Amino acid sequence: MSLYSGMTRTGAVSERACDLRSDTVTRPDEEMRTIIATAKVGDDVYGEDPTALRLEAAMAECLGKEAAVFFPTGTQSNLAALMAHCGRGDEAIVGNRYHIYCDEAAGAAVLAGISLCPVTIEAGGQITPNTVASAIKDDDPHYAHSRLLCLENTVGGRVITLDKMRATSKVAKDHGLAIHLDGARFFNAITALECTPVALAGVADTVSVCLSKGLGAPVGSILAGTAKIIAKARRNRKILGGAMRQVGVLAAAGLHALENNVDRLTEDHRRAAVLAEALRALNVGTVCADTNMIFFTPAPRHHVSLRNHMAKAGVLIGGQSPSIRMVLHKDIDDVRLDQAITAFQAYYHDHQL
Repeated sequence: MSLYSGMTRTGAVSERACDLRSDTVTRPDEEMRTIIATAKVGDDVYGEDPTALRLEAAMAECLGKEAAVFFPTGTQSNLAALMAHCGRGDEAIVGNRYHIYCDEAAGAAVLAGISLCPVTIEAGGQITPNTVASAIKDDDPHYAHSRLLCLENTVGGRVITLDKMRATSKVAKDHGLAIHLDGARFFNAITALECTPVALAGVADTVSVCLSKGLGAPVGSILAGTAKIIAKARRNRKILGGAMRQVGVLAAAGLHALENNVDRLTEDHRRAAVLAEALRALNVGTVCADTNMIFFTPAPRHHVSLRNHMAKAGVLIGGQSPSIRMVLHKDIDDVRLDQAITAFQAYYHDHQL
């Protein structure tokens, strides 16, 4: 099941809608819009955009890395990192349910000539140390050269503990592999783990962090790592068409999100737990929840009618099957949360099993 199933274009969505399809749907609030409108800008390709430079420096410091570079998307950030670590014909080991393997259109293979070696992940999202060790190829001309391990945290909202991350990372390091962490929801992970950003970022050589998911910026991701690897990634950004000019109008939103929207992630996690408990109380399907995500598996016959009912009630949910993913975010307050719970209750009141 792809997390993007049923995410077709819907046209304009009312600002009053309770949109649970993803945390990518957030809209800048008035304070962020003011920050964007008044941002100091320069030509970022020349390295002259002061706001982009501030954002990159702030994220590098936050993650305990030497340098960072701003990207328009997380997919491009991940691909640029893979290209910095691997050459054509090299191999990256990656979880078979991870975003880099499932949801980035095979860009590593199509554009960079990198072979992705998918390995089975545990139910909690981890690639085990033994799995990594078994996947690393011998130094044989018949095989791709194993160069990189790609990790992810969170995975479908699930948090992988630091101990597990470190154990897997150590095996890769012991075999001479570099490590990249797709931390699209990095700050959701550290919020749940109650650890510092440096602690989680320390498991990898490069870390990609999305600004437009839980943090609520309209666009952008940051890739952080050593100065040498980030210099390669910056060149790759140019190759991939991601170098932009007066990017400070976007970086300003990301910087504001980083400075103001991390601590409030606990609210998203709390509301996800409340919604999950309300669904469990209905006893109409399996409910799994972690961090800001809920996966609800209703009876198959209810999928279409439930989605239509929720939409009429002003609540948008995804069209995935068999499990519907719902994501809490900064645009879902307690009023909208109650709106969603009431709509679910009304549907199942009228559709008793």
